[in-house]
Amino acid sequence: MRFANLKIGFALTGSHCTIDQVLPNIQHLKDEGADITPILSPVVANTDTRFGKAEDLQKKLLYITGNQALTTLEEVEPIGPKKLFDVIIVAPCTGNTLAKLALGISDTSVALACKAQLRNNRPVILAISSNDALSTNARNLGILLNKKYVYFVPFGQDAPQSKQTSLVAKMELIPDTVLEALSGRQIQPLLVSY
Repeated sequence: MRFANLKIGFALTGSHCTIDQVLPNIQHLKDEGADITPILSPVVANTDTRFGKAEDLQKKLLYITGNQALTTLEEVEPIGPKKLFDVIIVAPCTGNTLAKLALGISDTSVALACKAQLRNNRPVILAISSNDALSTNARNLGILLNKKYVYFVPFGQDAPQSKQTSLVAKMELIPDTVLEALSGRQIQPLLVSY
């Protein structure tokens, strides 16, 4: 069991169309021994979309992980002082969250959880899913690629003909990215084809 006794904070942000690709990886990490606590951005915690209801997602995450999701600033604040997690994964990581992390803004549960984790020099893994990663958010992506203790799940252009500035991580590479990040390395190759 590659992840036995590993404490993971698994944060989901509002790329609702990508969440179904993320859930099997949460199950995979759990099946291999990880203790996973979901962390939800306000959009994910409270917004019903054509991809599903927020309440149903929270129930599904509780079923998979056995832990109630953290959804408020007050609930995630202890992550730093209590060193609650060995690693935090943000998957999917929207362009909005990418920008907040690059600029040091911590006004959501996910952004504050990441800030708290980085305060302890512990890894934060980002699985990007953003339609503007190669335009407005390209600068923020560059900043975070150079930030210590921040690692990326390999990503590529998911629809270069119709969405030229979009990048999406290969979510199935989340477990391997965790192993590399725990050893202080960025998994390679970082750029992959879709």
